[in-house]
Amino acid sequence: MNLSSTIKTIQDIMRKDAGVDGDAQRIGQLAWLLFLKVLDQREQEWADDDAAYESPLPANCRWCNWAAYKQDAEGKSAPQLSAEDTLKHINEVLFPTLKELDPHSDPLSGVIKSVFEDSNNYMKSGTLLLEVIGKLEEGIDFSDLKERQQLGDIYEQILNDLRSAGNAGEFYTPRALTQFMVQRVNPRLEQRETVLDPACGTGGFLTATIEHLRAQLHTQSSIADKQAIEASVFGFEKKQLPHLLCTTNFLLHGIDVPSQIIHTNTLAKAWSEWSAADKHDCIITNPPFGGTEEDGVGTSYPSTTRTRETADMFLVLIVDKLLKHGGRGAIVLPDGTLFGEGVKAKVKEKLLSECNLHTIVRLPNGVFNPYTGIKSNLLFFTKGQPTETIWYYEHPYPAGYKSYSKTKPIRLEEFAAENAWWGNEASGFAERVENEYAWKVDFKAKKADALSWAQPLWQQAEHCGNQASALESQIKNLRDALKTVEPAERAALEQELDTLRTQAEQLRLQERDEKAAADRIYYAIFNLDLKNPNAPEAESHDPDVLLKKYQQLLRDIEGLQRQLKAELGAALNAPLLSPPPEMGGGDEQSPAPYSGEGFGKGDRL
Repeated sequence: MNLSSTIKTIQDIMRKDAGVDGDAQRIGQLAWLLFLKVLDQREQEWADDDAAYESPLPANCRWCNWAAYKQDAEGKSAPQLSAEDTLKHINEVLFPTLKELDPHSDPLSGVIKSVFEDSNNYMKSGTLLLEVIGKLEEGIDFSDLKERQQLGDIYEQILNDLRSAGNAGEFYTPRALTQFMVQRVNPRLEQRETVLDPACGTGGFLTATIEHLRAQLHTQSSIADKQAIEASVFGFEKKQLPHLLCTTNFLLHGIDVPSQIIHTNTLAKAWSEWSAADKHDCIITNPPFGGTEEDGVGTSYPSTTRTRETADMFLVLIVDKLLKHGGRGAIVLPDGTLFGEGVKAKVKEKLLSECNLHTIVRLPNGVFNPYTGIKSNLLFFTKGQPTETIWYYEHPYPAGYKSYSKTKPIRLEEFAAENAWWGNEASGFAERVENEYAWKVDFKAKKADALSWAQPLWQQAEHCGNQASALESQIKNLRDALKTVEPAERAALEQELDTLRTQAEQLRLQERDEKAAADRIYYAIFNLDLKNPNAPEAESHDPDVLLKKYQQLLRDIEGLQRQLKAELGAALNAPLLSPPPEMGGGDEQSPAPYSGEGFGKGDRL
């Protein structure tokens, strides 16, 4: 029986068990069993290489001593325990012992404890459980190098199957994306660069990084070079099942003690607890989006970018706390982040102010099909310099495709065009040229133009605020005076107070309106959801596309209303005795009208 058939047979057996409910539990059950079998075979290899090796596991918890089939007196392979005793051993000995291992005794004990602290044995039938163990024993031999490679491929299929068990925003990244993003960030072994995925899931980006770093080994590479790979990859994962799968994935990729994969909620760590030691050369991740964190998480984040939306929280954390100066990042984000306003706009302002967001690869619909139709994007950036030019590349469907599916997923070969076009960041991507899929935006000019319109409004808002504060100070003084004033003078003072209150309220309203108008103009430049200007116009009846067009029309109308309001306000606030323009009112010219839209034709270089 081949490995694929073995895994399918095991899952079919589990479906018969009353205690296992759904794909996630079946995969979780298979994962901890597979983890123990793989670990046992790795331990046997370590013992062969080092006679002094001692397992951190008690003898009765090692796979070889309770689960592995042994030859009986007749030479037939048989289980060591009966079905009833196997179930009892797992529930009463194995799990209680592994959950209580001392994580400080040695790194491997810490890994095993973290794997089992939230794991469960869902199976109720000892007979079916013994069948599953028998199939693992019969069908999987990790010591066979060829089979080890095949097992890695089968494991990828298990991870792919898990995607159907995900909740909102928790989708496992297609292998083509993980490989492409790692290739483009290009972690370098010779420089001993470290890579972090702060929401590592089942470890797709990190195992792709391991493969990428191993490809840099050559005949002159030292033992230290090979050992450095294990010390180069780090991951945090909140949920138990993905963490278990990631740890097993690392074992399958030859990482002996994957202690750098931490079972933790990255976003729950207090802002002040992050230090320079937590920063890395490369961040490559697909954070969960569409969900929110529980109450209390993120309350220590900076107030200007504080939010409970997970993707936004990760982006702020990456820019501020996780990426080194000069470090390189790649992140998967939905369209909603690109066009989002409010806090999302401020999060993007932070990204573009502190990092050079040099490339956005726009993915078509269906990359995460059949589990979500949310369109997504790959953002590539380097920390240390503000963004001046943003390049976009619109990834097309392969010929004959109208969408992706589970049976027709996105493939790495499709990114050959992007790879050929990419160029070199050291030269400012001077090699890049626009084509029907690629275009660039002069963000620096766009920002300067927006500021030229927003700054006068902000200044006017500040002026109104200062005037209001002065009046409010007068009001306070008059209130104090009322306490000692003669009754005959009280009415006049109260009337003066009413007048001042009205003036102060009007100034506060004007301050609010001027600031809001300025903010709308300025933060409009952080709408990164831009249409390809080089693509031929095609009529679409897609509801999502039509809704986007409608929303853009509303933004255009709002922009025109703001412009008209600003011009009318300027005219009404102008000194009455100032001469009209034709009578020599000055040579100073106003900036070109600001549209309030996203980047347009005038923004392209």
